[in-house]
Amino acid sequence: MGRVTVRRPVRMVRTQGVRSRPDALAVEEPLELRVGGHPLAVTMRTPGHDVDLARGFLLSEGVVGARGDIAVARYCDSVDEAGRNTYNVLDVLLADGVPAPDVGVERNFYTTSSCGVCGKAALDAVRLRGRFDVSASELAVTTGVLAGLPDTLREHQRVFDSTGGLHAAALFDSDGTLLVVREDVGRHNAVDKVLGWALEHDRVPLSGAGLLLSGRASFELVQKAAMAGIPLVAAVSAPSSLAVDLAEERGVTLVGFLRGAEMNLYTGDRVREPAPADDTR
Repeated sequence: MGRVTVRRPVRMVRTQGVRSRPDALAVEEPLELRVGGHPLAVTMRTPGHDVDLARGFLLSEGVVGARGDIAVARYCDSVDEAGRNTYNVLDVLLADGVPAPDVGVERNFYTTSSCGVCGKAALDAVRLRGRFDVSASELAVTTGVLAGLPDTLREHQRVFDSTGGLHAAALFDSDGTLLVVREDVGRHNAVDKVLGWALEHDRVPLSGAGLLLSGRASFELVQKAAMAGIPLVAAVSAPSSLAVDLAEERGVTLVGFLRGAEMNLYTGDRVREPAPADDTR
């Protein structure tokens, strides 16, 4: 398996002067995803939990919907100049009866670590039809539970502590317990990794869980949540206009700028707000 971090020399310029020291960097390497031996996509990711990434990607693209839809996932022979396996090619075999991915799922060339949607073969494939009814979920959380989530997530971002260069995603329940945390140079990869974990553990649809994002909430990340049946998305940073539109359309509660006890509630009614202060005296 590839390394998650590497060390490189760096000259640090500070007001006190310049000094040299080794610096830890987050690893970014390509992962080619194949289905039944046919290339499907290439994404730039942080090595680790690659099978979960593949499962989550196929789930969020509507190819699979349950653990049994995937028969096996395995690394292919992909060697570097020294003859060592790079673990950068992963082939997924779908179960009998599961249709192969539609051509609209294929990416033109590759998916960068910062953008997953922009390489789609057709813009018509962006809005995917989910197989789970998000509106049927009974999940509700309090503002108090949400307020504590960013600090709890931060405590689990071990690679970020050493590099400062990774996004994180987590699944949480109504009590604020984190079910799984994943880090990656690509925010969409981090989400796919937690969705893949859920698929492997037979937790899909995720009607009783929320998705926590360490950064902004983009259209694609809200779409991934909806495709997995997640009824609530909470992001530390801002949502995009399309993310809000999609959340409204799919019945997903969307929380942005989640920073301590302060947050913005953009859509939905799954957040239990504190009673307004009584100003009458």
